[in-house]
Amino acid sequence: MANYLPAVMAMLGQAQNRYADPSAWDRLRAELGIRLPTDYQTLVDAYAPIQLNGHLRLGHPATERWNLGDWIRDTAGAWSATSWDDLDPDEDPRLLFGITELSFGTPNGLWPIASTDRGETLFLAAAADTAPSILVEDGEGGWARHNMSFAEWLYRYLIGEDMAGPNTSAFYPGPVQLCRLPMAVGERPEPWSGPDRGM
Repeated sequence: MANYLPAVMAMLGQAQNRYADPSAWDRLRAELGIRLPTDYQTLVDAYAPIQLNGHLRLGHPATERWNLGDWIRDTAGAWSATSWDDLDPDEDPRLLFGITELSFGTPNGLWPIASTDRGETLFLAAAADTAPSILVEDGEGGWARHNMSFAEWLYRYLIGEDMAGPNTSAFYPGPVQLCRLPMAVGERPEPWSGPDRGM
């Protein structure tokens, strides 16, 4: 399957586009100094802020709560404060992926783009001279690299592949479960289901 974006959107259902705002992406790009992939922006605009299948969370750059820019900066800062000196070789992402320097939130570093309530963090490898690449830390020091677009990663995640390393599948049969995240004090999460997908 060559184009994963329409396949993912078919699983998630009609785009909501509640907060779609090109100027929010322009501001985020100016603040961060990178342009996030088009397929990622399309999916975030269409559905976020949202939680998918009870685990994967996506923020949005145009909202005050669940703000993507704030989350990226905070998460990159927290990862930047991590010591990488005493890692076991099979848990050192520099050795696993041939990275000479590990940095977060830098022009050639790793940028957090999504997370799960299971402790997994997805990173975009931002180096301009590389093909699209998603690195996932499983919450316990294990890393996985996927040389693919975010849309392909999400498609494979939703059909139950191990997308954060061995034995990390989060497959749920039936329609994808979506949950709109509360945007104000007193609001409750709003769950709904995507269309039937024959699974």
